[in-house]
Formats: sequence, C-alpha cells, structure tokens
Amino acid sequence: MFNGLGFGLHELALLSDAKTRSISAENKTGEKGKGGMATEGTGAHCARDLGRGWKVSPSIIIKAGETAVLADVEGQGVIKHIWMTDSAGTVRPLILRMYWDNSENPSVEVPAADFFCNALNTEYKQVSTLAVCINPRKGLNSYFEMPFNKHFKITLENITQTDLMVYYQIDYLLTKLPENMGYFHSQFRRVNPLPYKGVHTILDNIKGKGQYVGTYLFWGSNNSGWWGEGEIKFYLDGDGEFPTICGTGTEDYFCGAYNFDVNGRYTDFTTPYAGFHKMTVDDVYKSQARFSMYRFHITDPVYFEKDFKVTIQALGWRSGGRYLPLQDDISSVAYWYQDNLDTVFPPLPDKDGLEIV
Repeated sequence: MFNGLGFGLHELALLSDAKTRSISAENKTGEKGKGGMATEGTGAHCARDLGRGWKVSPSIIIKAGETAVLADVEGQGVIKHIWMTDSAGTVRPLILRMYWDNSENPSVEVPAADFFCNALNTEYKQVSTLAVCINPRKGLNSYFEMPFNKHFKITLENITQTDLMVYYQIDYLLTKLPENMGYFHSQFRRVNPLPYKGVHTILDNIKGKGQYVGTYLFWGSNNSGWWGEGEIKFYLDGDGEFPTICGTGTEDYFCGAYNFDVNGRYTDFTTPYAGFHKMTVDDVYKSQARFSMYRFHITDPVYFEKDFKVTIQALGWRSGGRYLPLQDDISSVAYWYQDNLDTVFPPLPDKDGLEIV
C-alpha cells in the first residue's frame, strides 16, 4: 500500500493508509476532529456575532523575546507542507527551529525569512520553486519532506522588541516510513565582512551519510563592480585541500550566466530549481547592492557517505584583469538530509549580528 511519500502527478490515483493531519492556531495539536473549536483567539472579536467555528483563532501572538511552540507531535510520519506569514516590518524577526525524535539539539535553526529564501523580510519578491514558494504578499511555503520516526517539534522565537502576529499551518502525514529515510536539516551562517582572501563556509563538520539538497544566499556587495566570480566547492568523504566538486562561478552555480546581465542590467528570475533577485537598488554594479539567490538540488542531490563541507569564494575584478578577493556581507542557508541527529550547529548570531543595515 502506498505510504504517501514522494508525491507526483503519476501517484495521485494511488490509495494509501496514510493519515492526513494539520496543525494551525485553530487546531494546535493536529488531532482528528479538533479543528475550528477555539473559543478564544485573535479573531474572537471579529467572530463575536458568529461564535465558535467562525475563525476565532486564525493566528497567534508571539511576545517580544519569547518562543512559541507551533507543533509538538508524537508518532511516525512526514511533514509535507509548511505555510506561514507574520506581521513584522523588520528583517529576520523570527528564528525557526525544528527538532526530530526528541533530540535536544535542533536540526533546523534558521531565521524564518532566510529559510523561505526571503532574508529581506520587508520586501516581497516572488519565488516559485518545487521546494519553497513565496506568494503575494508574504505567503511563505515549504514543500520539503521532513520525516520523523517518533516525534517532532517546531518553534518560533521572536527576537524583536515588538509582539508579532503569526499565521501558520503545518500539514503532515502519519504513516510508516522506510528505514532509509534521512532527517531533514537546515543551517544558517553569516560573515560580515568576509576577511580578505577568506572563503564563506556554507556548511562544515557534517558527519554521516546523506545528501545535500539546496543553498540560499543573501549577498551584500561592498565594492562596485561584479562580485560573483567565486567558485562553490563541495568537499566529500575525506577530501583534503581540494574538493571533489568545484564550480565555475557564483552565477553559474545558481544556474545563470554572465553576471545575470541582460542589456547591461541585472535580471531577476525564479524557476523550479534556481533563481536570483536584486533586492535593494537598480543601479548596476554599484557598491552596497544586495542580492538574493537560491539553488535547489531536487534532481541532482550531492551525496556523501561519511563527511561533507561546502564553501564559496567571493571574487570581483581589479585593474589589469585580475581577480579581487572581496570583503562582502554573505549569509547562507544550507538544506540537507543525513542519517543521524548528531550534528551540533555553530552559535546563531544575536539580533544585532543578524540585522541587515
């Protein structure tokens, strides 16, 4: 019997014993037959003439400096879809964390805005991928399958000084999993500025078997001119000084070419696997421009057997046709699956360390 995993058009007709569940502010436990029962909530005043069952609790308030538990579920299955939006008018206001199978350490620890490829949380840009979507005005969606064997927990921490309203829905299946399912992971890193002749580390110290499935970068250019000559490098299974996989340039890795330049200007695009947006200025090749880009390895995961590392260079141009090592502001999100929950992440930057100014 089909277990509901790995869905596509050719599987729509397959019957399954999987049980569909959904968590929201109207059903915080996801229990069967418990949706829409709230008598108090952010919509209670609006529903005062209608009563129970009429959008009484469509959202939650996360107080300044506090952490809300969005989901805390026992059982075996897989998260299929996450949707959320918030009332924040600031960048990186919320920290998203996910825990699998009662692990004390999160397997996902990322500013929610960056996790959904939207670091500059105050600006809307359409993102249309098979893994992540951003829809008008700020509907944030993830379609990554996230397996759990006995338990999962998802939290949001409000790092601002303002209470925030958050709407969310977490759709999941209770179903039997095959033994070869990896745990979903996602990690954030930022270097501002990158040291001269340094490289930005996207991911490091990964031990175990798994596959790398995506990268998001938010890039602040501190020099005029083109900034994306640097190579991305994947170090696999004991690689030393030199990697197994070495890219040809930043825009090439994100499936573009020649500076993302059409008729002398940066050109935005969003596709199922890769995309690029200029985020702050329309001036071409000027200092202090910021860019958002993603690449999802949906049809081409990078597999590793025992250890894994990813880095990217930052290179521009200087006189005489020579490369210029850049000292830019680079934030990254890595997405991957692995066979264990032993990875301990480096400390997340504090509020000031996350701020984009």
